[in-house]
Amino acid sequence: MARPLRRLLIANRGEIACRIMRTARAMGLDSVAVYSDADADAPHVRQADLAVRIGPAEAARSYLCADAILAAAERCKADAIHPGYGFLSENAEFARAVVDAGLTWVGPPPAAIAAMGDKAAAKATMRNAGVPVVPGAEGDRAALLAASPDIGVPLLVKAAGGGGGRGMRRVDRLADLPAALDAAGREAAQAFGNGTLLLERLVTDARHVEIQVLADDRGHTIHLGERDCSIQRRHQKVIEEAPSPAVDAGLRAAMGRAAVQAARTVGYVGAGTVEFLLAPDGRFYFLEMNTRLQVEHPVTELVWGLDLVEWQLRVARGEPVPWQQDRLEPTGHAIEARLYAEDPDHGYLPRTGRIEAFLAPDLPGLRFDHAIRAGVEVGAHYDPMLGKLVAWGRDRDAALATLDRGLGELVLLGVDTNRRWLRRLLAHPDVRSGRVSTRFLDDTTLPPQPVDPGLLAAATALWLEGRGGDQVPLRNGHPIVQPLDLEINGTHPDIRFRFDPTLVVVVDDEPYAVTLHGSPAPRRPVTVDGLTITVHAAVAGECLWVEHGDRAIHVRPARRTAAGAAAVGTGSIRAPTSGRVVGVDVAEGDRVEEGAVLLRLEAMKLETPVRADVAGVVARLPASPGQVVEQGALVAVITPTPGRAEEETEA
Repeated sequence: MARPLRRLLIANRGEIACRIMRTARAMGLDSVAVYSDADADAPHVRQADLAVRIGPAEAARSYLCADAILAAAERCKADAIHPGYGFLSENAEFARAVVDAGLTWVGPPPAAIAAMGDKAAAKATMRNAGVPVVPGAEGDRAALLAASPDIGVPLLVKAAGGGGGRGMRRVDRLADLPAALDAAGREAAQAFGNGTLLLERLVTDARHVEIQVLADDRGHTIHLGERDCSIQRRHQKVIEEAPSPAVDAGLRAAMGRAAVQAARTVGYVGAGTVEFLLAPDGRFYFLEMNTRLQVEHPVTELVWGLDLVEWQLRVARGEPVPWQQDRLEPTGHAIEARLYAEDPDHGYLPRTGRIEAFLAPDLPGLRFDHAIRAGVEVGAHYDPMLGKLVAWGRDRDAALATLDRGLGELVLLGVDTNRRWLRRLLAHPDVRSGRVSTRFLDDTTLPPQPVDPGLLAAATALWLEGRGGDQVPLRNGHPIVQPLDLEINGTHPDIRFRFDPTLVVVVDDEPYAVTLHGSPAPRRPVTVDGLTITVHAAVAGECLWVEHGDRAIHVRPARRTAAGAAAVGTGSIRAPTSGRVVGVDVAEGDRVEEGAVLLRLEAMKLETPVRADVAGVVARLPASPGQVVEQGALVAVITPTPGRAEEETEA
């Protein structure tokens, strides 16, 4: 029986909320946004027909608060709830509460979510259903430790109650397993409220290949081919594509049959994804089922020619899935890159800040799902993903070329992102040829781009303009060479300037004549040694951001210690990212070695260890558990061990 849908509440935020709203609007539905205090002026709030505040910035008190979301649905008279992905999307209790409230749940039945939500139980269910499963073990800590010798190394510790790389650790020596269980359990409990773990044998050189399924409430289930998600960092996907370069028609059919069997076994309804590990020998193993929409769903939409959110809504209101499996074929190739607020050249640390300038690419064959606009604050409370660029082409090479051009045209200033790193990644020969595994980013180093001295000279001129640099003192009518104490992309190059009679910037003894054209604006022509380029520039706090193509310069006053030395390797430990202190591992007076973990920060769902940069004694610990600190804040002070510096110099 058809269930009418008129007003849809989206229990999520960011780009996925905006993406769901687009389809809801096209189907004639009103959309309702929910928001925390941190998101009061967010793009998904502005795009909705109605919006309801649900709590403070902390996700546990807003987007993870089922009662607040149900109260919002009642207040705005919504008749359906779409959970998006993350947050409560795979919470069976929330799904039951939605149904019990008389609302339509845009997702699978709560029983199916529960059956697949615990990875340990799901593996047992799939094993009994004849779906291939990775060897491993489930149980309490003692059971996992006891089973580990039989499983062998390398192995993975995984959270039983969640995904996204949180609560996951690779273990190469059995002696390291207890510590990995401790760390993964703590992270899983923080992320999912469930510290239960399982072990899996690590299938080496494997690919991560997942199958999209779609089922109606009449028992008809189909699959929509595979997505290859092998390029991952911290067990979180970065690049996804469809179809997989490693899957032919026969393998696609076999994996599709296994995925459909998995879905039918648990009575699945709606859109879902069955994830597999694909070994080099062509064997595949069930990993888990995501009982929700996936981040990477657009690549499937582009090659199979349908809107998965539309079909989630159609199935939720009782419509049948109209296609037969043998009538479905993919067309062309699609590839997606996730845009993260992070610094990939420094351990993928999440970054925060205010977006000062934004220009979206506009190319045929390119789709950009995002919730970005100038003025938005990127905070530490939520996932670091800002959006994803998705390119379609007649073949893989064409899709790669469009994605690369789109990344090149994207302008986003004020927050560090992985945009330029993604272009370097796409240019790697193994990525171009499709010869990758889930270990690719662990085994591959993409060297940072060197600072271009000409662009640095242009950035210095813009810096001077913004700080009255044209008022240069003269002596006897002749210009004086002025040194500048600046930090450029974390380094301290030798920069000086003079007027002779126009501005000359000297970078490491190399002079560059620089002329700025027009008035300050995000797009600015600059002539450097007779060559005019157009740069994008914006000021964020004390930092000037300048970009030209794939080159980027961040200019700020050099940060110095009280003694005047550059604050590098001195024992003054600063937060590498904004975040909440979730643990302090040392106490004042403790002796520590260089590299020892001092404390741990949780930011954007990731736990980041903060380490000692010298050996010595912990003199101060300004940061305490539960405290929220900003990037660059002093969190620990170490008094270096006497004589250690001299010993290293002599060595």
